[in-house]
Amino acid sequence: MELFIDLIPALITILLVTFAIVWYKLAINASSNGEPPLPPGPRGFPIVGYLPFLSHDRHKQFTEMARTYGPIFKIRVGSKLHVVVNNLELAREVVRDQDDIFANRKAPIAAATSTYGGQDIVWSNNNSYWRNLRKIFVHEVLSNKNLEATSSFRRDEVRKTVKKVYGRIGTAIDINEISFTTEANVLTSMIWENTKDRDLAAEFQRIVYGMVALISTHNVSDLFPSLARFDLQGIDRKMKKQLEELDRIFTSIIDDRLDLKSKKAEDAGKKDFLQILLDLKEEKKATSFSITQIKALLVVSSVLKRTETTTTLIEWAMAEIMQDDNIMTKVQEELIEVVGLNNIVEESHLSKLEYLDAVIKETFRLHPVVPFLIPRTPSKSCEVGGYIVPKDSIILLNTWAIHRDPRYWDNPLKFSPERFVTNKMDYKGNNVTFMPFGSGRRLCPGVPLAEKMLMYVLASLLHSFDWSLPNGEEHDLVEKFGITLKKRKPLVAIPFQRLSNVGLYM
Repeated sequence: MELFIDLIPALITILLVTFAIVWYKLAINASSNGEPPLPPGPRGFPIVGYLPFLSHDRHKQFTEMARTYGPIFKIRVGSKLHVVVNNLELAREVVRDQDDIFANRKAPIAAATSTYGGQDIVWSNNNSYWRNLRKIFVHEVLSNKNLEATSSFRRDEVRKTVKKVYGRIGTAIDINEISFTTEANVLTSMIWENTKDRDLAAEFQRIVYGMVALISTHNVSDLFPSLARFDLQGIDRKMKKQLEELDRIFTSIIDDRLDLKSKKAEDAGKKDFLQILLDLKEEKKATSFSITQIKALLVVSSVLKRTETTTTLIEWAMAEIMQDDNIMTKVQEELIEVVGLNNIVEESHLSKLEYLDAVIKETFRLHPVVPFLIPRTPSKSCEVGGYIVPKDSIILLNTWAIHRDPRYWDNPLKFSPERFVTNKMDYKGNNVTFMPFGSGRRLCPGVPLAEKMLMYVLASLLHSFDWSLPNGEEHDLVEKFGITLKKRKPLVAIPFQRLSNVGLYM
């Protein structure tokens, strides 16, 4: 028995070496039988794969690796094969030429749990279920008519933020914190403004914060699915607990709304998102639209994803504007011309703020909030750039690299909004050189609302206040990789009254 125990390390070593040899021979055979080879890539450790993949500067790391391995390369981590695409030409093959093949998702465990098993627009696969859900969300929930009907919710919450910031004139404010609170309040109001129990909103936001943190955490079970049942880090267990709390809130609110038969919403003359979704469910053409789908739509498509994205982008935009007096002057002069110093920003002004729009797009270019977009996975093995991309592999589109490629952008590291003044690109991803929200079938469906909120919050903060860094602070634009590409150091700034009429802040 003791002899056997002494031999265990040697046996493990032999098994690992055997595994590595077999894997190498299989790879050689696959590339010598006339079929396209797998993309090149770094060697990893047996079983565990390439561990540097988990580093916090992955966007920069991948761009450097592209210089060694080419514009497409593979990285194996655990049992998962990742394929990284780093230039426009190959990205176009994925999102345009072979979009139908690459339109599936492989949801991380935490994301799948938080969306009732992937029953939402973000993580559902490309099938009839997803197409019906997207059609309802894009053409019904986020229609121009409904966005206009919910404008008062956005106006009320943005005005509350301006008033709150005015109450802290001359003191340091965390821009990310004030932006997140504003965005969360806006979305909460749009979801259930007409609900009698408004105290649930605070509890709802607390749960959302927890869910975002869990989704942001590396989960070993995602890389080694065979370990998922053990839930070694407890992420799935914690997410299920959060979802149970959230489900209790949604069930209470939906039951209350159904019992009241929407009288309160109708009397108010306006509908929140929840009422819009419930009305759609009652229509015959949406009979397959379930209560579970409603919950999944509300929690992820309307809250988790957009709150994080818009908050991060607002912080980056404020940081870039504040470090360049010329850009700040141009933004505020445009606001004076369009809005006026005796007026507050309204949504009706936003379409006329062309320079601020260019600033936001340039921020998205230089600091793409989701630098690899939401990963895709091919429904069958196919060829990209002369290499075979296996079915079910995970495809990462390095938009961070594409947005900084000197072949597509002049002086790409310079923050220059003027490039979007002369080049009228939109957020639809038709021009693959600029696709912060993705492209093709999996273009983010919430672009109209996100664009509106970004413009509204930024315009209001910059029109109502002048901003400066605290004494001794220097501008910092260092990035930190996570679920989104955040500033390493949160932006803290001091607001000063800009409008002479104090009544505009009330």
